[in-house]
Amino acid sequence: MIIREQKPYKEHISSTIDKLPNINQWRRLFLIETLILFMSIRGRINFLQLARYGKHKEQRYRQQFEKPFDFLSFNKEFTLSQGSGRYAIAFDPSYVSKSGKKTPGVGWYWSGCANRAKWGLEIGGLAAIDIDNHTAFHLEAVQTLNSDDQSLSDWYAGVISERKDTLTSISKYMVAEAWFSKRSFADQVIQSDMHLISRLRDDADLRYLCKELSIGKRGRPRKYTGKIIINDIDKDCFRFISGNEEKRYLQLRSILKPSNGISCWFTSHTSKPVEKIPTSFTSVLMWIWSQRMYNNIITAVFRSSSFIGMENNTPD
Repeated sequence: MIIREQKPYKEHISSTIDKLPNINQWRRLFLIETLILFMSIRGRINFLQLARYGKHKEQRYRQQFEKPFDFLSFNKEFTLSQGSGRYAIAFDPSYVSKSGKKTPGVGWYWSGCANRAKWGLEIGGLAAIDIDNHTAFHLEAVQTLNSDDQSLSDWYAGVISERKDTLTSISKYMVAEAWFSKRSFADQVIQSDMHLISRLRDDADLRYLCKELSIGKRGRPRKYTGKIIINDIDKDCFRFISGNEEKRYLQLRSILKPSNGISCWFTSHTSKPVEKIPTSFTSVLMWIWSQRMYNNIITAVFRSSSFIGMENNTPD
């Protein structure tokens, strides 16, 4: 157990708890003690360990943990009091190893470390990214309890929708990895009054939409006029906005699928000026996925149905 001066921690925890409703004095003192124990105990933390290092018996910790506590609101208040004020919400599922078949929510989930699906549990982590300080504040971890009647994409979107009031009070921009670049997920995020920022999958395929008018021939009208090659863009479909040697801002009139082999970022934001989007959004994305970047990346920022910007980046 690590012993440090507890007064600064108590002051931060106490000031944050005071902003929450319906917390009496006994509950307040218990939360302050428990949160400090969480930061002090090394290794596994359970009720026996809390009773060993804390001031109360094991039964008291069990009884108190049976009562609900809004950790999301607690972490939100702490984030707003300690951060810079410019945030983006991040959502990313994480695999948790677990054997057995009786635990609620156990199943096959993707493990990024193993690069394959493994048997166990999964939690969806919500965090507030502090853009100016290049750090993140944890908000909540939600266990995935998916069923056969609901897809994983719908479950994740439901997690966001249920917490939209608290999340939008921090930021209306949500960052997620390429798996979430799905219409079913993006639509529900937009319905929650948030804007999704993500990366299109590597196997996505950008094509130009056909705008030719039907001439009355038999058969289905043509939908696409060909694939988009980023290095050789059809200038008739783009409108040049501004640019320099490093960045080019273009607006595409209508395309919908991404090109193979290039990292393309997109956002559902429709009102922010085009020239400001790479500054406020792409910088966050490049920081989050900095370990996955390669030289001469061409990143693209998308609106819900149109490409609005392209930026050449060479990370250090």
